[in-house]
Amino acid sequence: MTVKLAALDLDGTLLDPFGQLTPKVCEAVASLARRDLRVVLCTGRRYRTALPHAKALGLEGAMIVNNGVLVKDIASGETLDHAFLDTPIAHEVIDHIRELGPPLVYVDAYHRGVDIFTEAVERQHPFQREYTEDNLEFISVIGDVTHAEHDGVIMVSTMADEGSLGTLLAGAAERFGPRVHTHTILNKNYQGHILEFLSPAAGKWRALERLAASWGIAPEEIAGVGDDTNDADMIREAGLGIAMANALPEVRAGADVVVASNAEGGAVEAVERILAAL
Repeated sequence: MTVKLAALDLDGTLLDPFGQLTPKVCEAVASLARRDLRVVLCTGRRYRTALPHAKALGLEGAMIVNNGVLVKDIASGETLDHAFLDTPIAHEVIDHIRELGPPLVYVDAYHRGVDIFTEAVERQHPFQREYTEDNLEFISVIGDVTHAEHDGVIMVSTMADEGSLGTLLAGAAERFGPRVHTHTILNKNYQGHILEFLSPAAGKWRALERLAASWGIAPEEIAGVGDDTNDADMIREAGLGIAMANALPEVRAGADVVVASNAEGGAVEAVERILAAL
């Protein structure tokens, strides 16, 4: 097996527990680029919040954001590929989330200065309210998010404690079935967890597989590195799947290799494993 593409998660993987890129990690990623290897960030972050890290790493070309809903050009912000949530289904999801509180509706409108639409901040779960108040520069608070003007819904999500989200998720499985892809991830920068509702065509691995195919790269020529449930498919399906020691047990179980945690330089070790597979 020869690796031709390295797909790297950000939070919990390249970033340390404080959300920072260390000089050693930056140098390790640069070493991949020097070997003419394609390096693609694959993150749950929005383009706006992933962009500073992509630039700090010196990366160019495509970046997968919003858990695989969007593939963006790093330099221009142009959307290269997308898997939007169908509008009628998005409206159903919004109604479902309102059982807990106002939803967060993510849209592809970076150049308009809006990333998210939401409603009544004071009615939001405290965990989500903290996030909203910290990001009002790019969040538009309106009366009814179903009336928001946008080119496409990236996803609909909500932030809360794990118990509340579990109840909401159980109801979603019965209500939506395969029409919607859902997953819950740890909110690494705020309290609690995040429950996300996306198109069934979305996902880091799906976006990565399409992107790699456009470059003539087969799945077995991809190395995937990550730590959370949104990385599980990428780690399991890639030719070389690498999980961090801080990854969830089910993510580690699907990996070919488990490296040290993101607090212990695991990303550097992961790069070394990839370089050995060139």
